[in-house]
Amino acid sequence: MRAITVPCASAWTLRSRSNNEWQGACHNAAMAQTSRAFINVGTLVGDHARAAMLLTLMDGRAHTASELAGVAGISPQTASSHLRRLLDGGILAVAVQGRHRYHRLASTEVADMLEGILRFSDQRPSLSPRTIRVDAGFRRARSCYQHLAGEYAVAISDHLLGTGAITASADHWQLTAHGADVLRAVGEPLAELMARSPKVKPERYCRGCLDCTERRPHMAGMVGEAMLQSFLLNRWLHRLEGRRELRVTPAGQAAFRRLFDVGD
Repeated sequence: MRAITVPCASAWTLRSRSNNEWQGACHNAAMAQTSRAFINVGTLVGDHARAAMLLTLMDGRAHTASELAGVAGISPQTASSHLRRLLDGGILAVAVQGRHRYHRLASTEVADMLEGILRFSDQRPSLSPRTIRVDAGFRRARSCYQHLAGEYAVAISDHLLGTGAITASADHWQLTAHGADVLRAVGEPLAELMARSPKVKPERYCRGCLDCTERRPHMAGMVGEAMLQSFLLNRWLHRLEGRRELRVTPAGQAAFRRLFDVGD
């Protein structure tokens, strides 16, 4: 039988085509896997009951299944089923304390994703006089996961940026020595944070977070979280039961004017 010899150029072409086909198959498989993950996350947050529970958890606190069931208007058994899906999907985390299980958002990345959806949707229904008052309070001051959002938060950030207390770069904000002094005067736990240099990524330490109502950045990261905690401990802000809205107290109004030139 006569042997068939494949020219070197043809052999190289076959190998090249095989490599290209293999790379294309790998790319398609990776894209399919990413698409499935994308769809899974969309499905998890797209349900009405789960969305209601997730928006409640945007206040940065942990809640029991019964509390979240009440918010969503469903039975505790149904809520437990929804919460299990969110836990399995990495959207929520749970802490066990005695007989109680407390659910919270799994990470700041999850909170950022939810806040981004809110910014994109931003579809508000017609407002009754009562709803307008609630909406005005929500816009004024609220929790954005574990940091402050709303008009006061944006105005405070504008002041700190305008006075050189912080400088903004593409992916994070940098505190200056002057900024550390200003924030140290707010009190604990912010003062303690200003006294040390945590070994974390710059964007985890301090960054801007685009406000979903004001469409300008407020402060997030560890500095933003410690700032909100200090405001609450100082009784400059007061939490409203079952809501993300925060009430600015008279003491808070005076402090915000004095420290950040913010107020009515």
